[in-house]
Amino acid sequence: MSAATEQTQATAEFTEMERAVINRLQTGLPLVHRPYAAVAGELGITEQALLHTLEDLLDRRILTRFGPMFHAGEMGGGLTLAAMRVPEQDFEDATRKVNAFDEVAHNYRREHELNMWFVLATEAPEDIARAIAGIESATGYAVYNMPKEEEFHVHLHFPV
Repeated sequence: MSAATEQTQATAEFTEMERAVINRLQTGLPLVHRPYAAVAGELGITEQALLHTLEDLLDRRILTRFGPMFHAGEMGGGLTLAAMRVPEQDFEDATRKVNAFDEVAHNYRREHELNMWFVLATEAPEDIARAIAGIESATGYAVYNMPKEEEFHVHLHFPV
């Protein structure tokens, strides 16, 4: 998801099934052979109905992404939060250039002096510096690297 295309669907209307699926899937999937069937059973619907609802939410861009979250650091890779200060007149062009890097996992516009924030995930920790140098070279703007010092799990959940 890019800063240029990220939009919230604050006015989205949901069916009861959509609401149930969104709320349930925010808490994770069970580690079983057929996780969608297990969740569907919890919700009292068929696996096909759950998958259809999920695909429909993605097609309508109510959900912009649904997939696993891999911990790059635990897998031997590099992971960091980065930010840039980009003048408004260059923001769209800089966004396009930043998003062209495979290492950029998320990129969001912020109402802050550092107005572009993104996550870098690399195959090796030392590749973070290479990715940052590449982004700085491509955009002409400094990248502020803010590596994780400590991890907290807050179980973020947005009930709909």
